[in-house]
Amino acid sequence: MELRQLEYFVAVAEELSFTKAARRLRVVQSGVSTAIRALEREVGAALFKRDSRHVRLTDAGAAMLPNARATLAAARAAHDAVQEQHGELHGAVVMGSMLSTPGIDVPGVLGRFHRANPAVRVRIQYSPSGSRGHVHALLDGTIDVALASFPKRPPPGLSVEPLATEVLRLTCGPAHRLAGGGPVRMEDLADEIFVEFPEGWGTRDAADLAFDRRGLHRSVPLESPDYATTAALIEQGHVVGFLPDSVAAAYPGLVIVPIAGEDLVWNVSLASSASRPLSRPVLALMAELRRSVTG
Repeated sequence: MELRQLEYFVAVAEELSFTKAARRLRVVQSGVSTAIRALEREVGAALFKRDSRHVRLTDAGAAMLPNARATLAAARAAHDAVQEQHGELHGAVVMGSMLSTPGIDVPGVLGRFHRANPAVRVRIQYSPSGSRGHVHALLDGTIDVALASFPKRPPPGLSVEPLATEVLRLTCGPAHRLAGGGPVRMEDLADEIFVEFPEGWGTRDAADLAFDRRGLHRSVPLESPDYATTAALIEQGHVVGFLPDSVAAAYPGLVIVPIAGEDLVWNVSLASSASRPLSRPVLALMAELRRSVTG
């Protein structure tokens, strides 16, 4: 079994396409197919189910994937350890991030990190399912570290440290009935129509948790994965929504509605695997993220 075979296997497993895997690996598709067939002969089991339209992992392939990722990570760590003897960090880091990171200047962090470690490749990854997607990616080894939000206790298998918090503001349009009034209670909002980020995003989970604690149900017929669309929908006056304080302040057409006796707080935490060893480049990037908050 060769590392190249495992690299090809992981690429096909993540892309669920031989064509996309070949493009990602920058090799011809026939080379990927040949390597996978050789690997299947060596392990004595089919790793993928193939038909004319789909590629799926078999049970054997799904069982092999975590170990294949771990083996490749260990090989990269060994290579990087040798390179580090020459005085600079080498390797790659995949970091999950969020659309908004209050108090954390991610571009500034990446700029400083790259200037100090030009031989390290860093790839920023966003998840369509928000922090929940980053959790799955950390646990299965797809990403190395993430900025994520955890309104509840973090799941087992992760090491999590809070970096920053921000208040979520209830916002509405200037023509909405709540605009210009006094503070409202959470109970008063149960009949309002909300626009929210999809489930799994930190701001959505924090708001859902606040309603759940009171046994309240609310209507969320609109979901949007970006702040600009969410703010535009709120400004029309038909719906309300929760936005981080710094985001709400960036849209002067929105009205902030005070909530009596309640501060919805959204946190940004630095998360990594608690069971997988972290490479020197990952540790260095994590240290830079911490310095950006404390310094």
